[in-house]
Amino acid sequence: MNNTGIVRSNLYLEHFAGDWHPESPKRLEVIHNYLDSNFIPGLQFLKPRAASREEITLVHDQNHYDLIAQTTSQPQCYLDADTQTCARSFEAALFAAGGLILLVEKVLNGELDNGFALVRPPGHHAEASRPMGFCLFNNIAIAAAWALKERGLSRIMIIDWDLHHGNGTQHSFYEDPRVLYFSTHLYPFYPGTGSFSETGKGQGKGYTVNVPMDPKQDDKDFVAIFQKIAQPLIKTYRPELILVSAGFDTHVADPMQGMTVTPEGYAAMTYILKTMAEKICDGKLVLTLEGGYHFMGQADSVLKVLEVLTGSSSVGKELADTDWPEPVVINRVRKVHNTFWGL
Repeated sequence: MNNTGIVRSNLYLEHFAGDWHPESPKRLEVIHNYLDSNFIPGLQFLKPRAASREEITLVHDQNHYDLIAQTTSQPQCYLDADTQTCARSFEAALFAAGGLILLVEKVLNGELDNGFALVRPPGHHAEASRPMGFCLFNNIAIAAAWALKERGLSRIMIIDWDLHHGNGTQHSFYEDPRVLYFSTHLYPFYPGTGSFSETGKGQGKGYTVNVPMDPKQDDKDFVAIFQKIAQPLIKTYRPELILVSAGFDTHVADPMQGMTVTPEGYAAMTYILKTMAEKICDGKLVLTLEGGYHFMGQADSVLKVLEVLTGSSSVGKELADTDWPEPVVINRVRKVHNTFWGL
């Protein structure tokens, strides 16, 4: 049985973008209710802390920090067409980034085996100087930058299975070989980035691996991509830490209607990553919540992922261990990245 850390706080429910907005506090409320009514052995709940200005500006510029800070106590601010804040949003965003840093720190210290930060607002679209796509601060990029600076890591792999490409995360490390960014996403779709040709720049050339996918891909397609692309990348790159932008808007019932992944599919992807993490980096695997707008489907999927992380269930194992036919996108990724990784 693993010791799995969970970052949980009612402060994350205080961020509210409007009654109409899909990135609703209800997303976490339903997950909390599921956790309260379904006992999973091995979970350790963590009280988050706020990220400091210095930690946030490892990724974002000072003006960006000030822009979000200025929304404090204002009932509503429109940062772009999709991204709104309320009086508590800045505080929630600080604790989202800080909560993930805290979880990463405890996993790196060996106090926890792995973990899942159940935070909001999400982060992977936030650029160095621009909030966008429901995101204020880029939680996963900040946590990775913290681990590079404060813990001296030299190889971190970020895996992003959200429906949307994590443009902010990609741009944060586009020229940095210390972070290998791997993303599966619907393409073309918001935010319009994440093509095959985006592979990094300068010393970071080859360290961005995009898997732009057609609509309606299912469990077996995602599992095959993780088996044939993500798994070999982990073997070759040998990360010291694996971070996951865990978006559940690829769920079969999600209103985005882009993909058809089931809770067992997320469990299978987690099983593959956990197995590889145990082989390569002493199990150091940390997930953070990104998108996902079918409340019950997301909550069920999160529980299945937690069962895999704790080792309390074999859910997803059979799906992960089956040799599925390769979707066409795998060969296209191989053609682009064979020079870098010999896929």
